[in-house]
Amino acid sequence: MIDLRSDTLTLPSEEMLKTILSAKLGDDGRTNQKGRGEDLTVNELEDLAAMLTGKEEAVLFSSGTLANTTAVLTYCNPGDKVLVDEMQHIYLSEKVVFEKSVGQLIPVAYKLNERKTPDLKSLRDLMQQNDIKLLCIENTHNFSGGTCTDLEELKSIRNLAQEFNIPIHMDGARLFNAAVSLGVEAKDICQYVDSVMFCLSKGLGAPVGSLLCGSKDFVKKARGKRKLLGGNMRQAGIIAAPGIYALKHNIQSLKEDNANAKYAADSLRDLKKTKVQENVQSNIVMLDVSQTGLTVEEYCARAKEKGLWIRPVLNNKARLVFYRGISRDDAAQAVNIIKEIDDQL
Repeated sequence: MIDLRSDTLTLPSEEMLKTILSAKLGDDGRTNQKGRGEDLTVNELEDLAAMLTGKEEAVLFSSGTLANTTAVLTYCNPGDKVLVDEMQHIYLSEKVVFEKSVGQLIPVAYKLNERKTPDLKSLRDLMQQNDIKLLCIENTHNFSGGTCTDLEELKSIRNLAQEFNIPIHMDGARLFNAAVSLGVEAKDICQYVDSVMFCLSKGLGAPVGSLLCGSKDFVKKARGKRKLLGGNMRQAGIIAAPGIYALKHNIQSLKEDNANAKYAADSLRDLKKTKVQENVQSNIVMLDVSQTGLTVEEYCARAKEKGLWIRPVLNNKARLVFYRGISRDDAAQAVNIIKEIDDQL
């Protein structure tokens, strides 16, 4: 079975797992006056994450959802308005900051342009019409097919947000996929946002963990919110050690995942009824099945019967995600299965 449901299925290598055995451990939740915990391996990971993103400090979380939630609640109070797009993961899947029983924040939805990046006119109109406390962006953008917001666009978004004195938080779950796709460093992307979250447990291949990076003051407040949300951890060096390995060894290999995704999309251009995403930029490929006569669930079920496990997303699309452990041969087999399904429609 070729499993392309998500890059969260990436498995750690033996070399990565061995780092756990020698990790220096301590109580990460027991902090000193500077806000640092007692787990030295966690501290090393946080320092490395801050350096790579060009931010002053970073804090480790068990998941990207918890890190994003903490970030938004660090900026905002109940009743505040937050700019998100309608397909953004924070809004569509994580949701907790907008739950009336929890975060009590008010989402204000901006539009994406034809490139599936934030539309500047939409942002400006909404900033003028509302008292916005935070702008959230996503890079790469998951449900748009892993599209990347480039540096020029990010600079324009930053300038607009500064005009209205609105901070920017970036959900960068696949930040390093964007960086290698754009041919830049992660810090080049992050210079245009106030805070960023990225995941260790997707294409980077670590078992667990996400980092939230920002200014010293922001991270200090975020640590307090993390504790309030039950996010403190004890000997979290067993999480941090594989994360350090991932950041030191696995970033450049993301190019292969991006390349396999583009190969698959390019190989599927001439299908009769299955429409393949144009302009694949990272490790995600979307299939539009609205003209196949099948529901997306039925389409994915046929693929699974033939040995390809893919995931329904949105109303009529299936998502293929390429990651470490998925070879070019696997991508070719996935292409053949999709072609076979389309030929039988």
